[in-house]
Amino acid sequence: MKAIILAAGRGSRMQNLTDKTPKCLVELHGKPLLHWQLAALQAAGIDEVALVTGYRSELLALPHITRFHNPCWAETNMVSSLAYAEDWLLEGPCIVSYSDIFYTAETVRALIEAPNAILTITYDPNWLPHWQARFANPLDDAETFRLGIDGRQVIEIGGKPKSLLEIEGQYMGLLRVLPSGWQAMKTLRETMTADQRDRMHMTGTLQQLIDAGVKITSIPCHGEWGEIDSPDDLRVYAAPKK
Repeated sequence: MKAIILAAGRGSRMQNLTDKTPKCLVELHGKPLLHWQLAALQAAGIDEVALVTGYRSELLALPHITRFHNPCWAETNMVSSLAYAEDWLLEGPCIVSYSDIFYTAETVRALIEAPNAILTITYDPNWLPHWQARFANPLDDAETFRLGIDGRQVIEIGGKPKSLLEIEGQYMGLLRVLPSGWQAMKTLRETMTADQRDRMHMTGTLQQLIDAGVKITSIPCHGEWGEIDSPDDLRVYAAPKK
């Protein structure tokens, strides 16, 4: 199976840490985030990896890694970046990963082996301690996430929660997309204006697909993971465990 890492953005919330380097090259425990992702993907059996590049793309010319380039990276969001890798998405199943997260090979293997659905996402059911360590009020950043009665099908994602009762987990930025899943995304995007397409983020796209009747399934996270969205996040995950 192939994997696509969305590495086009600068990550402005990282402040001066991304003045000269893409966000995915910020280091955690002495190793760039991108290297943590590549190690987990390869250990899970992924044999081909591509990067969707944008900001400082010249720094992401790595051996044995395919590159797709989003020249409009500063004005567009994740799904628009993903569209530049359409050739791979139409060929067969792809793991799609954000570039500012870290996770284990076990999580990737579970995603690869999950029952076939056109879109399958990973989520963290034990999300709250992560967000409490990162934010004074977890609700300031967390998004709604609810599952159906089967405990697998996603029925709500990406909204602004009013209480913890609306959150059964948090989407991690790691998913599996079948060609039919990408086609569903593409069909949805074709109903939007160019400006709407540029501004649409991933969870918003997933919710619109759910509203249109597309079935999106989920698997819980296996092992450690984290999201590095700010220098404070870096300090949280770099700190020794208690």
